[in-house]
Parts: sequence; structure tokens; C-alpha cells
Amino acid sequence: MRQFTDGEALSGIVQEALGEEVRVVGVDRLRGGSKKGVYRVHTSGSRAASVIVYSWAEAENFWPAAEAIAPAHPFAPASGLAPFLAAQRRLDGLGVRVPGVLLADGSRRRYPADVAVVEDVAGGTLEALLTTDPARASHAVSELAAMLDVMHQQRSQLYGRVDVLERGDKASGDSCEQLVLERAIEDLAEAAERDPGIGSAAASLHDRLRELATRVARRTQHGLIHGELGPDHVLVDASGRPVLIDIEGLMFFDVEWEHVFLQLRFGDQYPALSRPGLDPARCDLYMLAMRLSLVAGPLRLLDGDFPHRALMQEIAEHNAKEALALLAAL
Repeated sequence: MRQFTDGEALSGIVQEALGEEVRVVGVDRLRGGSKKGVYRVHTSGSRAASVIVYSWAEAENFWPAAEAIAPAHPFAPASGLAPFLAAQRRLDGLGVRVPGVLLADGSRRRYPADVAVVEDVAGGTLEALLTTDPARASHAVSELAAMLDVMHQQRSQLYGRVDVLERGDKASGDSCEQLVLERAIEDLAEAAERDPGIGSAAASLHDRLRELATRVARRTQHGLIHGELGPDHVLVDASGRPVLIDIEGLMFFDVEWEHVFLQLRFGDQYPALSRPGLDPARCDLYMLAMRLSLVAGPLRLLDGDFPHRALMQEIAEHNAKEALALLAAL
């Protein structure tokens, strides 16, 4: 059985962030995280009625152990205090709204894991708001589009996660499209073993990936992308402004990689986020690659004890059908 944290364990780190007079009066473990624990901690004796605590304890990571991948690889698991802080600094410096950091501690002096105490943005997710208040959500989507413009207009000749580039390391591979192709072929092989439909079409999907990759021309400039930006990774604050969360994967990469994910996750809302100038050849390759990733990844997660199993199975089945539909559209 996994052992998660509680109010007593979190008291020390919360008091260090807010003051010794503060008391923890309740703790809620928030649903959704698969790599870190996210806790809403209710307090008394503080101007902040609650804060959020991120815990990167080993027990909070539900992903089964994978084959070794270089830590500097753009698609290496993005989790931990260092990538979080690097992303938070970069986005905050650009004026992109992210939760304020009240305390970050990797010393494990008061808590037995890397941990951060951050602002609790109490407005809920954009995903929920799209259902409960479409007009307010529409304004937040427009604000999000402006934030993404700021991010995507940042340019770097190098690609890779911001924490990797900050420490002077270089990401592996020769190009973004090569890395996407290699990952897609790996995801295809994994998905083919787990999904009969993908398995029966594996050879054709492999050929299609190779053929799409030949259409992509080399690029020397890359934009700053979130990497996994769905409406569940956007909070909306009291003023209606979007707030980005789950930012550890922030990296310089092809902006088309961001846009295919935005298209998948925002659906009918995507036109407000779409921008001219995207490379259609990259979009075609990256869309099929993303679909295969969203088959292999959720099924891999189900190898472990991730609790929300029906959701992961649904994601995998949906994206398997969509991947096959892309193949049938030839």
C-alpha cells in the first residue's frame, strides 16, 4: 500500500512557509497527479486560508519503472523540484501567470522529499469552467491564447527542457522531428503489444510515420512550450486570468508539438488558440505521434496501481481509434 502524507507531516513545511503561528486544520489530496502529490492544506492563523503543497516523494509517482532514458532527453519524465523551479522562474519572468512559490525545499530537513508550497489559486480549472460558465471560460481561453503567444515567440536555437538548458546541458538527438519519430516508433511498438487494433495495423502505421517524417524540413529555431497543456492544466484565478500548472515539462521545442496537443484537448475551443504559420507537415507527423503516445502511455500507467483506471483505459481506446482513423484517411 502506498503511504501518502498527512497534516502532521506537512505542518513543519507549511509553518516554514507561512509562519510558526500557523496551524494546519485540514488536508485534501487532489486528484489527477501521476508523478507528484498535490495537496490542498487548510490553515488557521494565516492570511492564506489554504495553500497547495507539491510533494515529489517516490510514493507519489505512479509510473512504472521504464527503460533508461537520458535525463536531458526532452521526453524524459519531467518531474522534480529543479524542473519545476526552472519553469516557474522562466514563465514568471515572461509575465505568464503561474502559482506563486511560497517555499521550495530540497533539503529534506523538515519533510522527507523535495517539496514546494505554492499559492492556492481558488478559481478551479478551466476544464470545469468550460462547463459551468462558458462565457467566463471563453474570456480565459482568449487570455490563454495571449500567454501562449508570448511563450511561443521566445526563440532558441537549442531545444530541450529549460532546466536542462539552464545548467548548460544539451538535449540528445539531431532535431525535434527525429526525436518525435523515434518516440512514436517506440510508442507504436508498445501499443501494438497491448491494443489489438494497433497491433494489426502496426506495419502500416510504421510506414506512415516514416513517410510523414520525410516531408518535414530541418528547422533551426524553437519556441517555448508547456508540452502537455490541456484545460485541466489551467486554473482560473479570481480575476478570470488563466494560471498554468504542471509546468515541469516546459521546454524549447517545435510549437507544432504544443498545438497538436491543444487541438486534441481543447476541441471546439481550439480555434481561439490556433495560430497561422504552423508547418502542416510537422502537424501531420506530430498528430499521429501524439495519438500513439496517448495509447502507449495510459496503458503503461495501468501496469502499476494508478487508481483512476477507467479514465486511462478510455483515453487509450479513444486515441487508438483516432490513430487508425488517421491511417484510414490516406
